[in-house]
Parts: sequence; C-alpha cells; structure tokens
Amino acid sequence: MFPGLSLNTLNSRKDTLMGQIIGEQFHSFLAFIPIFEEPYFLFTIFIMKRRHFVKASLLTPVAAQFTNSVGNKSTSSSKQADLEYYELRIYTMKNGRQLSLVQDYLKQAAIPALNKLGSKNIGVFTEYLAEGFTKLVVIIPYASIDAFLKVNDQLANDTAYQQAGAAYLTADGSSAPAYERIESSLLQSFAMMPKLEVPEKKARIFELRRYESPGEAAGKKKIEMFNEGGEISIFKRTGLTPVFFGETLIGPLRPNLTYMLTFDDMADHDQSWKTFSADPEWKKVSAIPDYANAKIISNIHRMFLVPTAFSQI
Repeated sequence: MFPGLSLNTLNSRKDTLMGQIIGEQFHSFLAFIPIFEEPYFLFTIFIMKRRHFVKASLLTPVAAQFTNSVGNKSTSSSKQADLEYYELRIYTMKNGRQLSLVQDYLKQAAIPALNKLGSKNIGVFTEYLAEGFTKLVVIIPYASIDAFLKVNDQLANDTAYQQAGAAYLTADGSSAPAYERIESSLLQSFAMMPKLEVPEKKARIFELRRYESPGEAAGKKKIEMFNEGGEISIFKRTGLTPVFFGETLIGPLRPNLTYMLTFDDMADHDQSWKTFSADPEWKKVSAIPDYANAKIISNIHRMFLVPTAFSQI
C-alpha cells in the first residue's frame, strides 16, 4: 500500500481528482483506477485547463510488473485450459472368463456411454507376450477435471449403460468376480503435447512407460525436460511416435509420469530407440547436469501392449 496513506484517503483523493476532470469537461482524458493489491503503485495526474489535455502517467516498474503478471497469468490459464486428463486403468484378471467379461463390458457398455459423454479415443490394450496374470490396460481421455468428476454419477443415471454392463457391474464375491483388481491413476497432459494423438489404424504395438522420480522436485524437472528441454520434439523428429504424456496427479508410486509410444513392430521399436539415443541434440540435452537420470529418475517401468479389436487407439 502507499506509505503514510490509508485506503480510504486514497479512494477519496482519487474520487476528487476524477470529479475535477469531469467537471472541466475536457474533450479527452485518460482515467486511471488504481489496483490496490499491488504495493506502492504510483500514479501522477497532470491537469491542464480547457483546450489542453489531461496526461495520466503510471510511473513505474511496479506497473509494468503488474501488467506482465496479469499477462503471464492469462497465458498460463489459457495453456491450462488446453490440457486434458487421462484415467489410466490396469485390470488384473486370473482367467479367460474374467478377460471376456471385462472386454464385453468395455465394448458394449463403457465405451459407448463414455463416447456419448464426450470422452473420445478410448484405448483398450492387452499385454504383448504376457506373463502371469492377464492385464488389460485402458486409457480414457477427459476434456477437463470437471468431466472426470461427473462421470460416475452420469453413468449411474444412464439406463442403457446399466443394462449393457449388468453382468460386469453386478458381479460379486458370492458368484464370480469380474476381475481381481483395478489399478487406477489420474494423469494431466503435458504442455508440449496437450492432446492425445491417435495413430493410423493398422497392425502395431504400443509401449507404455512410467518414470518414477525420487522426489516431487525431481519429477517436475523430468517433466520440464520433456517440455522446455525439448525431449518431446526430439522424440518426434527421430521416429519415436508418442500417443500421450501425462503427469500422475493421483495414483500409486508417485511422483511419476507416464507416456505411450507406438511402433510398427519390435524391430521398429529397437531401431527408433537406437536413432533417438544417437541423436546429437538428445546427447546435448541429456548432458545438462540438472537433467541427469541419476538425479531425476529412480525407476523406469514399461509394458508392451497390443490394441483390442474394439480399441479406439
């Protein structure tokens, strides 16, 4: 606030000045309404008689900083509005009956209902060369957090969804569970890849990668490396084809980020990673001390996947 002046005093003086300006019936003037939240905001109004002009000047770095701050916040809000959110589900099933039941539920009930609510391009994948329990991976995009928060209530009131998914929705321990467990995470997309990109529909494999970090700051640094550091751009230029990138907001093993790549086959996978690793720009970025793997990544987990016949990715 202004030194030695109360808010009431400032408002009173401002009202008096504006009254004088209007009373003089100047043909043109600049009016300034002070923003009191910014400390020490200085202003000077020079008033001259009729046939002259009123000159209002905002003296100051503080004013410029305020303007920049508003601009930055507006830009940040705009970028935030462009981001989307992903629910990543991993179903664990112990037999073919459960796999068929979950797949039927997704194909006949969940995907049609979610598409109707605005979630497009829902991916459903099985493991490539699976070992042990069968896993089914599902990625559901949402345009906003609000859309994600509303979806369960909307599905509960969707009669067609409830009927089509009844066998799955009503399965319990007294009969036969539909699955063993669901591991679910909520992800927020990255600034440099705010929207999921659906690859061409053809035979292909996918790689789902999770980078776990030793702490929150380290996790943010890895996201920075993908965005401002240019790693996403290098991916695309060297033949690695991303489908989405997401920071895990809610889910297990945080802090972590998850992303998905797609390849024609394993030979394409191996060659694309080899090309990326040898790229001069990647070598330069990865040599930056703050981006050293040992500092910002504590574990890397990956799954190879193939899309189901009804997957929209």
